[in-house]
Amino acid sequence: MSRFTAWDSGEARAVLRPHGGAPDAVLPMLQALQARFGFVHAEAVALVAEAVNLSRAEVHGTISFYHDFRSSPPAGRVIRLCAAEACQAVGGAALLAAARVLADGGDVVVEAVYCLGNCALGPAALVDGALVGHLDAERLAALVQGCAVAAVQVPR
Repeated sequence: MSRFTAWDSGEARAVLRPHGGAPDAVLPMLQALQARFGFVHAEAVALVAEAVNLSRAEVHGTISFYHDFRSSPPAGRVIRLCAAEACQAVGGAALLAAARVLADGGDVVVEAVYCLGNCALGPAALVDGALVGHLDAERLAALVQGCAVAAVQVPR
């Protein structure tokens, strides 16, 4: 079962409403839509453009500029592993390579990101939006296999 809501333009409008109508609300609007639906539906471009009084081309340009935005729902769990220097220094590169092998052919999306702002607890990952620190191979394998994030968190 997906953790995202199926696309619905009425619900999308409700997601956009709290963000107001200023052009600087485009990013928060797109992020909110992706958080709710798992991606930014093609119909959302016109909804956002209308809400902030910009052209559809300007909204589409924002979506295409930021690599975090998806135009289709993710296949399954999304694991974003930090590939910045601090995480690499404590084994992050090896974990990223291992995650890609473990996830190959499955319903897990593995992405490299550059800095999650959790350098002191590296290697770090963002798993379905939840931050995981002090990641190791065993806990990474559990996450790829669908284990709950809370079950692999290291106690502080």
